Amino acid sequence: MTSHQSAQTMKPATAAKKLGVYLPATPAEFQQGAVSRAELDELQANPPEWLRELRHNGPHPRPVVAAKLGVSISGLARGGVTEALTTEQIEALKSEMPEWLAKERATQAEVRKEAARLKQRDAERAESA
Repeated sequence: MTSHQSAQTMKPATAAKKLGVYLPATPAEFQQGAVSRAELDELQANPPEWLRELRHNGPHPRPVVAAKLGVSISGLARGGVTEALTTEQIEALKSEMPEWLAKERATQAEVRKEAARLKQRDAERAESA
């Protein structure tokens, strides 16, 4: 009895998400074809020039923009940022520090602080139980 493994493929949108890049900014051949796990692994291990360029300069997808700004994706939406941003645009926002960004960063810091507190509390409860 022989077992053969079929190559798993994913949609370009899924592959772009895993690579942390904005799909519409990728080359047409990437957008139009399915990506196998082996191809994804190869792209991650040895990124071609277009992938290095996108990761460095953007445009970046919202999760990456949010992480670079230190806010949540919801915070981006509340701030009116709905499109992909380049690294240059992100740096400009950081230097301008609009009111919404300062507020969202403070909110995100509080959320992280509370999550850490709850994690600590749960660890202490587990220890004493």
